[in-house]
Amino acid sequence: MKVLFVEDEPVLMQEMLQYFGTQGHLCESATTYFRAVDKVTSFDYDLIVLDLRLPDGSGLHLIPHIKKKTYNTGLIILTANNTLNDKLEGFKHGADDYLTKPFYVEELNARINAVYNRKTLNNQHTKTFGGFALDTQMKTLSFNGEQVTLTKKEYQLLLYFLLNADRVMSKSSIAEHIWGDHFDESDNFDAIYVHLTNLRKKLARHSGIDHIVTVYGLGYKFFSE
Repeated sequence: MKVLFVEDEPVLMQEMLQYFGTQGHLCESATTYFRAVDKVTSFDYDLIVLDLRLPDGSGLHLIPHIKKKTYNTGLIILTANNTLNDKLEGFKHGADDYLTKPFYVEELNARINAVYNRKTLNNQHTKTFGGFALDTQMKTLSFNGEQVTLTKKEYQLLLYFLLNADRVMSKSSIAEHIWGDHFDESDNFDAIYVHLTNLRKKLARHSGIDHIVTVYGLGYKFFSE
C-alpha cells in the first residue's frame, strides 16, 4: 500500500513512518499544507492520513485536491479535538474515517487496513484470475492450490496490476507506486523490467499464459483472463 502522511509534529511523523514502513507499506510524508498539495496533485496514493491542523493551512482544504485527483484514495483525518463538529466537517468533505490524538499507531493501522479493504479491495481479501489466487492478507499467491513463490516486489507489482487490470500502466506510474515518488528513472526502469520479467515467467510457467504484455511506447497491460 502506498500511503501519504500529512502531519507537522516531527515525533509523531517519525513514529508513523517507522511503524508503517515495517508493515511493508511505501510511505511518503508532507509536513505542510502546500507541500501536501504538491504531493497529492503530482502523485497517486492508496491512502492518505491527514492532520486537520497544519501550520500553513487547514487539512480540510486539502480534501478537494485529493478527491479531484481520484475518488479511490482512502482518507483518514487526524484531529486534536474530539469534537463532533470536526468529525462532521471531515465526513462532509469526504473523509472515510477519523482518529483523535493522541492515538496508538496500532489502532491507526487497523483503521488504514479497514479503509483500504473497503475502498480498494471491496472487502475481497482474495483476488483471482486464470486459476491463480492472490491472498492480500497473507501476501501469498497460489495456482490451483499450489503455492507460487513471489518476492516482495513481485507481489506488489502483481497486486498493482490486478487493481488496474485491462488498463495500460506507464513505467513511471509503476515506478512511483512501487519505489516512491522520488525514484531514479534510469535505475528503476531497469528494475521494473527485471521484476516484471521474473513475474511474467512465474505466471506463465504455471498457467502457460502471459498475463502481462508490453504496450510499446506506453507501458504494460495486465489481462486477468
